[in-house]
Amino acid sequence: MPIKAVVWGENVHEQTNAAVRDLYPLTMHGTIAAALNQDKGIEATTATLQEPEHGLSEKRLAATDVLLWWGHAAHGEVKDEIVERVQKRIWEGMGLIVLHSGHYSKIFKRLMGTPCSLKWREAGERERVWAINRGHPIAQGIGECLEIGETEMYGEPFAVPEPLETVFVSWYEGGEVFRSGLTYQRGAGRIFYFSPGHETYPIYHNEGVQQVLRNAVHWAHNPAPAWSGITNAPNVPTDKAKEKIVQKGLRLHADGDKGLS
Repeated sequence: MPIKAVVWGENVHEQTNAAVRDLYPLTMHGTIAAALNQDKGIEATTATLQEPEHGLSEKRLAATDVLLWWGHAAHGEVKDEIVERVQKRIWEGMGLIVLHSGHYSKIFKRLMGTPCSLKWREAGERERVWAINRGHPIAQGIGECLEIGETEMYGEPFAVPEPLETVFVSWYEGGEVFRSGLTYQRGAGRIFYFSPGHETYPIYHNEGVQQVLRNAVHWAHNPAPAWSGITNAPNVPTDKAKEKIVQKGLRLHADGDKGLS
C-alpha cells in the first residue's frame, strides 16, 4: 500500500500575494503534493488552515502516515486543540515533515520545547545545501549538494534541541550557514525539518528539493501499528507482575488506582 501523506498548507500567501500565485498556480501545498505523487509509493493529498478543523479531523489524521507542514503568516490562527491532536498522532507513530517557516509553527515549537528562533534575510541570494550525511536515506539521489538560485537566508544560531542527525547544512551567498535538514523522534513518530521553501521563490519546483521531500516521506513513515496507548500510564497490580513478587513496605495507591497527574 502507498504511504498516505497529507501536505498541510497555511494557504494565506497564495490568496493574498499575486507573485506567489504566479509562482505556484497549484498553490504551494498543491505543488508539493504533485511532486510527492510522482512516486508510486506515495499517495499525497492536501489540507489547509481554512478548512473545518484545518483539514485535520481525527479521522483524517488516523489515516495519515506522514504529515507535511508549511506555515508562515498565520501560526497563531492554528487552534490549540488541533495542535494537540497532531502531537498525539506523532507520539503514536505518524511522521512529520516541517518545512521552511514551519520552524515557528505551534506544533514544531511544542515538540522541540525551545524558541526555534534563527537569523534571516530576504535578499534572493544563492543557497548551497550540502549533504553532510550522504549515506542517510533522506539524502539519496542528491549528490554532494543542492544548488538553489534564489532563497531566503536562515542563519545560525538555530534555537532547537540537538538533533538525532544533521542531514544537510546550508551555505548562503552572504556568508551565513544553517543546519537546514535535521531529524528528531518524539514518541514513535519521526520528524524531519527542512528549511528551503520561501514562498516568493520557485524552490518547490526544484527537482532536488522535490527528491528530498519524497525521500523524507519514506524515511518518516512508520509501518508499525499506531501506539494508541502511548499516553496511558497503567497501574500494574502486584499479582500481574511478570515474575512473582511480594508486596513490601507502604503504598500510596491501591491496585487499579489511577496515578496522580
